[in-house]
Amino acid sequence: MAAAAHVSIENMAQDDDSLARERDIQGANPDDTIIVYGRAVQQIGVARSGSQGTIGYADFENLPISRTGELVENVPGVIATQHSGTGKANQYFLRGFNLDHGTDFAGFVDGVPINMPTHGHGQGYLDFNFIIPETVERIDFRKGPYFADVGDYSAAGTIAFKTYDTLEPFAQATLGMFGYYRATAAGSAPLASGNLLVAIDGTFSNGPWLLDENLEKYNGLIKFSTGTPGDGFSVQLNGYHARWDSTDQIPERAVQGGLIDRFGFIDDDVGGKTTRVGLVANGAFGGLKLNAFATYYDLTLTSNFTYFLDDPFNGDEFQQADRRAIFGGTASQRWEMVSMPLPVVLTVGGSVRYDRIDRVGLFRSAEARPIATVRSDKVDELAAGLFVEAEVKPTDQLRVYLGLRGDYLGYDVDAGLAANAGSGSDVLLAPKAGIAWRAADGVELYANYGESFHTNDVRGATISVDPVSGLPADRVPLFARAKGTEIGGRIERDTFNLALVGFYLDLESELVFVGDAGATEPNDATRRYGVEANAFWRPVPWLALDAAYAYTYARFRGVPTGLRRIPGSVAEVISGGVTASPVAGLDITLRVRHFGRAPLIEDGSVSSDPTTLINLAAYYTFGSIRIGAELFNLFDAQDADITYFYESQLPSETASVADRHFHPVEPRQVRILARWSF
Repeated sequence: MAAAAHVSIENMAQDDDSLARERDIQGANPDDTIIVYGRAVQQIGVARSGSQGTIGYADFENLPISRTGELVENVPGVIATQHSGTGKANQYFLRGFNLDHGTDFAGFVDGVPINMPTHGHGQGYLDFNFIIPETVERIDFRKGPYFADVGDYSAAGTIAFKTYDTLEPFAQATLGMFGYYRATAAGSAPLASGNLLVAIDGTFSNGPWLLDENLEKYNGLIKFSTGTPGDGFSVQLNGYHARWDSTDQIPERAVQGGLIDRFGFIDDDVGGKTTRVGLVANGAFGGLKLNAFATYYDLTLTSNFTYFLDDPFNGDEFQQADRRAIFGGTASQRWEMVSMPLPVVLTVGGSVRYDRIDRVGLFRSAEARPIATVRSDKVDELAAGLFVEAEVKPTDQLRVYLGLRGDYLGYDVDAGLAANAGSGSDVLLAPKAGIAWRAADGVELYANYGESFHTNDVRGATISVDPVSGLPADRVPLFARAKGTEIGGRIERDTFNLALVGFYLDLESELVFVGDAGATEPNDATRRYGVEANAFWRPVPWLALDAAYAYTYARFRGVPTGLRRIPGSVAEVISGGVTASPVAGLDITLRVRHFGRAPLIEDGSVSSDPTTLINLAAYYTFGSIRIGAELFNLFDAQDADITYFYESQLPSETASVADRHFHPVEPRQVRILARWSF
C-alpha cells in the first residue's frame, strides 16, 4: 500500500516528499509492497506544533478495535469509552477533559464538521459510528487552540478522518462471542474519468450484558473521485442507521449487595435509534479548496440514571430527541508569495453552517414511551467563520505563523414555553501565533499560542424559566473562550520518532456532565497544564513499536480551596502497541490502553478507579485470503469503562443514596474474521 502524509484539515494534497522519505526509511518487504506507517511519516518542516501528527495507512492494517469510536484512541492521549449502547456517541477524554460526547473536541470526516450544537443529549455531540473503519485512509490530529482554520469545540483538540478514494475490493465476515456478527464489503473501480468506491457494512450484536443489546447497525458509502488530491474533486453519499437496547451505568451498591450482576441492569426499557444521511463534495484546484455538505440526522435516546428518585410510581426514565437538517461548507485560498522581502504563504478562508433543528426535546417516559413533555423546541442556528493565516520563513530553519479567526453565531429559538423563546447573535475574535525552529538535522522545536472556544447550547441563551421547577433560570453566554500555550519539540532519526510537549490551557466555562439530568451544564472557569510524549520506532522492517504518555493537572478557577477538582478529569493516560511480522504473511499485534483515576466530585473525596485493557490479535494472509483472530481484554480485567458519582434511588429503597455508578468494560472475548480480496 502506497500513500502519503496529510496534516492540514483543509489541505487535501498529499506530501509526496514525505512519502519518498518514508520509502527510503522503511524499505520494501519481500513482495515489494511499500509499507507506510502514518506515525513514521516526517513531520519536521510540515507540522506547526509538537502535538500535531498523522495516523493511518499501515497503522490501521493490523488494528483490533471492538467498536468504531476506538479509532480515535490512535491519537496519543485520547480515550474513548461508552456508558450505554453501542449506537450512541462515545465518551471522550483528552488533556484532563471529560469531553462528554465532544464538548471541546472538534471532529471532521472528509471536511464535514460532525459535532452537533444545541443537541438533544449533549452540546457538541460527536458520533463517529457512521464511519466504516476499513474505508479510513488516515487520521490527522492537532491538540490545542492554535490553528485558525478551526473554531468551535477545538480547545482540547481536533481530529479529522480522511476516507480512501480508491480501495482494493474485498469482502469480510467477522464472528464473535456474545452474538457478534459483522459483514463488510468495499472496493473501487474506474468509472468515466475517475473512480467509484462503494462500501457497505452491517453489524449485529447482543453484547455481554444480561439484557441483550439487540444491536442492528447498518453503514454505507458511495464515493466518486477524479483528478489528483491537488487538482480534482470528489462527491460522496454516506448513510447510517442503528437501533439498540442499552445497559446504562449501574449503582455500585446494587452489585456489591447482590441485587444485580456486574453486567446487569435496573431499567430494561432504555435504548435508542439513530439515522444519519450525508451528501459531501470536496474540490481542490491549485490553491483553492472547497467543501460543501448536507446532512439529515435523527436520534431518539431513552435513559434512566436515577431510577425512582424523582418519580416513585413511573420511575425516572426520560427520553431525548434530536432531528435536524444541516447545510454548510468551507472555502480557502492559498497564495505563495516568494517575491516578498521574506517568503510568505498566505491563506484566507471561511466556513458556514446552518442547523435547521425541527425537534430538540426532553420528555419523561415510561416503557420507552413519552408520558410528559419537559421541553420541546425548534431552533435555527447559523454559524459562520472567517480566518486569515500567514506563514513567514525568515530563514530556512525558521517558520513563523500568525493567524486571526472571527466567528459569528446567530440563533432563533421557537420554544414550547413562550418565556424561553428568543433570538440573538454574538461574535468572537481569536488570535493565533506559532514558531517552528529546526534546531538541528532531525530536530524541530515549537512554541504556540492561541485562543478558541466552545459554544453553549443556544437554548441556554434564551431561557427565562426552568421548565421543571418553574423558577427563574440564569442565562449563559453563547461563547466560552479558551486560551492556550504550548512548548514542544520532536526528533526524527531514521526509523525513530519522538514528540514531547508541555501545555497550558484556560477555559472561561467548563461543560460538565450531570448524571441525574442526562446533559451537560456550564460550570466554573478551569485551568489545565500538563505534558505529553509519544514515540514510534521501527528497529527492523518487520517490527513496529509505539507508545504515548499524557499527564494533566486540571482545576476549577475562582472557587474555594478544596472544591477545585474537576469531575471526570483523568490525569494520566498511557497507550502503546507492538506489531510484528515475523514470517511472510503473519502479523501479530498487542495493544494496551490505561487511564488513571479521576475525581468524581469537586472536593476529590470520591474518585474513579484506574482502567487497563490489553488486546491481542493475529492475522495471516495467503494469496487473496486473510484470516484473523482478535482477543479483547486479554486478562479479563474487571475495570470500569466509565464511573460517575450522584444520587439515585432503587425500587427497594425509601430514600436516595449518593453512590458511584459505573459501566463495566466488556469481558474477555474472541472474534474471528475472514477477508477475501479480489
